[in-house]
Amino acid sequence: MFNEDHEDFRRTIRAFLESEVVPNYQEWYDAGQVSRDLYKKVGDLGVFGIEVPEEYGGAGIESFKFSAVLTEECARAGVNLGGSGVHVELCLPYLLKLGTPEQLHRWMPGFISGEEMWAIAMTEPGTGSDLAGMQTTAKRDGDHYVLNGAKTFITGGVLADRVIVCARTSPPLESNRRFGISLFAVDTKSPGWAVGRKLDKLGLRTSDTAELSFTDVMVPASDLLGEENEGFTYLGQNLPQERLGIAYGAYAQAAAAIRFTQAYVEDRKVFGTTVASFQNTKFELAACQSEVDAAQAVCDRALEAHDLGELTAVDAASAKLFCTEVAGRVIDRCLQLHGGYGYMNEYPIARLYADTRVTRIYGGTSEVMKLIIAKSMGL
Repeated sequence: MFNEDHEDFRRTIRAFLESEVVPNYQEWYDAGQVSRDLYKKVGDLGVFGIEVPEEYGGAGIESFKFSAVLTEECARAGVNLGGSGVHVELCLPYLLKLGTPEQLHRWMPGFISGEEMWAIAMTEPGTGSDLAGMQTTAKRDGDHYVLNGAKTFITGGVLADRVIVCARTSPPLESNRRFGISLFAVDTKSPGWAVGRKLDKLGLRTSDTAELSFTDVMVPASDLLGEENEGFTYLGQNLPQERLGIAYGAYAQAAAAIRFTQAYVEDRKVFGTTVASFQNTKFELAACQSEVDAAQAVCDRALEAHDLGELTAVDAASAKLFCTEVAGRVIDRCLQLHGGYGYMNEYPIARLYADTRVTRIYGGTSEVMKLIIAKSMGL
């Protein structure tokens, strides 16, 4: 899957995580968000600009494999980099696909450097999977839109400098509830923009997740992304990559869980011998490894298809469903092998257990993935 360029990148990321992230991670974990300076350091590594075209200051590499390597290394180290995944994996595709040359020249320098972090705001208190039911509005007023409404569960929402906000610019049509949604790249320093609660989550503790509200926020018309009223179509186009990213993260977490657990059971002694020496331990880890091998194969196939531009919405849904369910089972079994220590947050397996649970919810629930797959089967 990976060539020497990817492995060089892996070595760079591994060294960076060991020197800059792991020593500070407990402090960030307790604070509920990473240090803002971390994003600038990640930007200095060139991570945020890998897929940005050269004309806008990036490396111009059209591949998701570098993101996959970063995902693997973060899981291996038992850390995550706050909202940086949303910044690159979710927001960048919208900017590159919908942004005008003027917008990209304006936004990309800060995006690449980490000086201007991005998030995306879709979910509302009353709308989860049913995005067509959103109530946030953006009404045209001369050369501006006036934004009003609220969003929730916004990853990176506390520290974000600019957020892609989904809002209704027209009422839905009787024949098409999805019509009338538009996307705006909103400056979070705008008057009327407010960050509400930083949400207290079960897992992903270093990733700041916020409630946002907008009261007569003036958004320049020049910050509209793409065409007015076509936002729902754009949202659907990026879902395969988003779900691939979640699938790959779940696989990487499961693989890391086995690594952490093997090290633990080889060291931990009960009844005068190591936990690893018991047949049950061997059988459990062997079964977990077989599931992770299968998940890796699914991810590899999806990753290759994505880089070739051939990853379908159904295949991405299938990969996400399978890999997230595998991760849930594997990490649960690995935690059990830790005994009581597996329930302590000081051990990475406990944090993985909490972190991985949301992968079956965000980016489309497992139930929604099953609906997509069933529909493709003609059911």
